[in-house]
Amino acid sequence: MKSSAWNRSSYAVGLLAATALSMSTMAAQAADVTLRALMEDVPETRIIEALLPEFTQQTGIKVEFEKIGYPDMHDKLVTQLVSAESYYNLLEVDFLWAGEFPAANWLVDLKPLAEASKFDLEPFVPSMLDLLGRTAEKMPILPMYNYSMGLIYRTDLLKDEKLKAAYKQQTGKDLAVPETIEDYVAISTFMKANAGVEGAAMQGQRGDPNAMEFSNYLFSSGGKYLNDDRSIALDSPEAAKALGLYINNIKSGAQQGALSATLDDTLRLMCSGKAFSMVTYWWMLPQIDDAKACPEAAGKVALSVMPGGHGESGGWGWGIPQNTPADQQGAAWKFIQWVQSKDVSVKRALQGHAPVRTDVFSDRAVLAKYPYYKTAQAVVASGKSFPIFTYSAEYENVIGTQVSTAASGGTTVEEAIKASSDGLKELMSR
Repeated sequence: MKSSAWNRSSYAVGLLAATALSMSTMAAQAADVTLRALMEDVPETRIIEALLPEFTQQTGIKVEFEKIGYPDMHDKLVTQLVSAESYYNLLEVDFLWAGEFPAANWLVDLKPLAEASKFDLEPFVPSMLDLLGRTAEKMPILPMYNYSMGLIYRTDLLKDEKLKAAYKQQTGKDLAVPETIEDYVAISTFMKANAGVEGAAMQGQRGDPNAMEFSNYLFSSGGKYLNDDRSIALDSPEAAKALGLYINNIKSGAQQGALSATLDDTLRLMCSGKAFSMVTYWWMLPQIDDAKACPEAAGKVALSVMPGGHGESGGWGWGIPQNTPADQQGAAWKFIQWVQSKDVSVKRALQGHAPVRTDVFSDRAVLAKYPYYKTAQAVVASGKSFPIFTYSAEYENVIGTQVSTAASGGTTVEEAIKASSDGLKELMSR
């Protein structure tokens, strides 16, 4: 047994040394590489893009971001990942693909790279590493940023004396930050009828937008997609209640055309000062609270955990494609270490970045500029996940179609939930 253990230990040491040697060789070649990444066109991408000259100055490695809308990203990436060599040699990977991409063996295992370069993973939020597929044996994706969802709302409207009196008279309740999803829909409906604004800026477009948005209503109503043993739990009274409330808000609280609206549409509406609230990614707050970008809303908005206590939680991470040359892989890992270091993460956070490191959430400079990061941590901590498996991205379209059809009156709430549950079961059994 001792001999066997010694052989395993020697093998592990040798493997680590070989990895370190390979990494040093790749690093020496890395300066001649241009990294190309397909990135979602959101504030987080633009925050990093502004810092790229610093990385190039330090390393000589150039980085090019191609920015597009989310709906086109998956198919465009897959086309490259199944080719002989991927044009994109640095990957931004959504958590919804964290089952599919590793299962297809499209990603380099980052665990030995982190060990060889002594990259410290301890500060990373464990749930974010787990969300993106980290196991004891492998780490296919390193967290980039989180997009847990909460409620952004107008504080000035909640404090308006006339609105407070009217709401009290109509409902018998005080007008305040909603504690339940039922209260939220009631306040949204009231604001649309009485405050001269839309009650909720809703992203009801079929697919990713409404699948993510509806998930908040589901979790806040006590529903869930899966049980702890991964059995299907969606077909439930809680889910039917959630969908009913979602449809009520689409009809009575949201803007006209909400069923075709995307995240960009809701941001513009909230930014214009013409909406009371939006269920959205918590890191949208600094964008809306920016006096230059959103003068009609800045200084009047705040963030809370999703009414009911749980919102949708997700995140993006960095990956390296298998079908790229070794020097490009080395340059990509060098970039990942840089962009997720504490120093760069703090710089990003000071511009509104959604951290994946606990030491950034608690950084003094970050909290001094953005005190609401304490609330953001609570949003992240209380978030629940969309089901992650090989066909997660496809399931978004399944449930998104049912939610949209029910909201349009094409099916009942009960039928939509049953079909969504059956669709989840069928995809997970493949």
